[in-house]
Amino acid sequence: MQSIQEIFNRIQEIKQKQKDIKSAYREALTGNQEYKEIEEKLKSLRARKKTIEVAVRADFSGEFTKLDDFKIDLASDMELLTDAALTKMMKGETVEVEDQYHNTYQPQWNVRFKKT
Repeated sequence: MQSIQEIFNRIQEIKQKQKDIKSAYREALTGNQEYKEIEEKLKSLRARKKTIEVAVRADFSGEFTKLDDFKIDLASDMELLTDAALTKMMKGETVEVEDQYHNTYQPQWNVRFKKT
């Protein structure tokens, strides 16, 4: 079995190769005149779209306040659910929940590494 460090190093190499290919692709696109013209049109359309969105958003300001509140409540409840599931799992109990359609859900754990 490979060590964690070897696997991590391989992942870093693959990420670098992906980055190199994407960079070459972007360079090729910037050299294409038709691409530049379409990109300019796209910028103007995005600006028009944004002004329309701002106008409509002004009409829905109360709903967006509620939406922001729901977002905060959801994040808080998700953290609470995670803590409760982890606590239950650490006690050796089975962890599952069921939705209104009787679908059963089991937790899925993952590990991420953060640069320190």
